Amino acid sequence: MTAQARFREADVKRAAAGVMRAGVPISRIEIDPDGKIVIIAGQPDEGRETNEWADLE
Repeated sequence: MTAQARFREADVKRAAAGVMRAGVPISRIEIDPDGKIVIIAGQPDEGRETNEWADLE
């Protein structure tokens, strides 16, 4: 049985929209296992792979 998510897609969208409305670019968004949403400001670094599971594909 899976645990219920501690955040919703709408929560992430709302947080990201608020940051973008403030004129701050978003580099990445991290979500902790406890549901805390962390938005890292800055330009996205497209050359860096941030998916820890990518090497298994």
